[in-house]
Amino acid sequence: MCKTNRDDAAEATRTATHNVHISDRKVKVFASEVEESTLKQARELARMPFVWPHVALMPDAHTGLGSSVGTVFGTKRAVIPAAVGVDIGCGMIGVLTQFTKDDLQGKDLKDLRQAIEDNIPLSPGNYNSWQLRDSANDRCRELNALAEELGVDLSHSPKWRQQLGSLGGGNHFIELCLDEQDRVWMFLHSGSRGVGNKIAKKHIKIAQRLCEQWWIPLPNKDLAYLVQGTPEFKAYLQDLKWAQRFAFLNREEMMDRFADCLEEFMGQELVELERINCHHNYTVKEKHFGHEVWLTRKGAVNAAEGRKALIPGSMGTASYVVEGKGYPGGLMSAPHGAGRRFSRTEARRRFTVDDLAARMEGIEYRPGEEFIDEIPDAYKDIDVVMRDAEPLVTVLHRLRQVMNVKGT
Repeated sequence: MCKTNRDDAAEATRTATHNVHISDRKVKVFASEVEESTLKQARELARMPFVWPHVALMPDAHTGLGSSVGTVFGTKRAVIPAAVGVDIGCGMIGVLTQFTKDDLQGKDLKDLRQAIEDNIPLSPGNYNSWQLRDSANDRCRELNALAEELGVDLSHSPKWRQQLGSLGGGNHFIELCLDEQDRVWMFLHSGSRGVGNKIAKKHIKIAQRLCEQWWIPLPNKDLAYLVQGTPEFKAYLQDLKWAQRFAFLNREEMMDRFADCLEEFMGQELVELERINCHHNYTVKEKHFGHEVWLTRKGAVNAAEGRKALIPGSMGTASYVVEGKGYPGGLMSAPHGAGRRFSRTEARRRFTVDDLAARMEGIEYRPGEEFIDEIPDAYKDIDVVMRDAEPLVTVLHRLRQVMNVKGT
């Protein structure tokens, strides 16, 4: 390691240490239900010398890789790639339409579900064919230009263009919902897909290698960091910016395809009354308590005053459209969803296909054993999460699903 990089690392540590008091007061918890392992991760993170002003655990916080999902924190002169996570830019998009519940009467939502499944690639590893529609081609051209501008190397993902407009699996979903006025919303959850995953893992390994090379002691290797002023930091922030844009456009592309399917299903042109697209896994420069920091939201949305965001529940439960209150103690953030209560393995041990069917009664969905680990019972109660989030956001709309599409 060259002297300049050593000096940068030392300066990052000195600068941060001068401005913080390392104690449990450095962790602010907004969750009424939180695991001890999650608190342990938050305390470890808060003791990193460059974390400022504190770590905020959102109401849906649960144990994760690097830092808990539902963690928000600022850093000075450093970033932690694993704390951002491997699904860079994962988030939500929602569209309010002119349709109402009455417009759906007499229509079989299974037809709409199957049309969506035919038009949007589902599940990990399922991508578009080489022939892309015009909107996807336009978005790919934008992303290609951005990669050239930033110097982003995408050789690790030769099929990244085919990934644009694909859903993925796990807790990613596409839903048709009704709000409290019985207005129809289109709603979906996805991120930067395989290309974002490879970008994240690449930089996590680099951070771990450098911390080991510099003999930097860490509470755990997933808190390995990159120091501002180094080539590795610059490369990560450039790749991160690209992956966040990919995730944003990926949701836009899927939503446009969803709208096409809904138009055909309804037999009339769709009118968009509102569109909200927000990340909940990312890092961005922001000012908090008078200081500029790299603000990381892992499983959290921007809840600056007046900013709209989307907070989904689990499969079969309510979701919310919210407006931020800009609460400083919460680092102007809010939860990103219900948050898991049980691991996927534990959910499969506890619940059955019949349990899932009972929880999904009245909702059009694709049944199957592969979805058992997404049963609502495997997640925290979204209404409890939202009560805990009252200091952070104002609820604008409560949505309930009438149709759900998931990848395995």
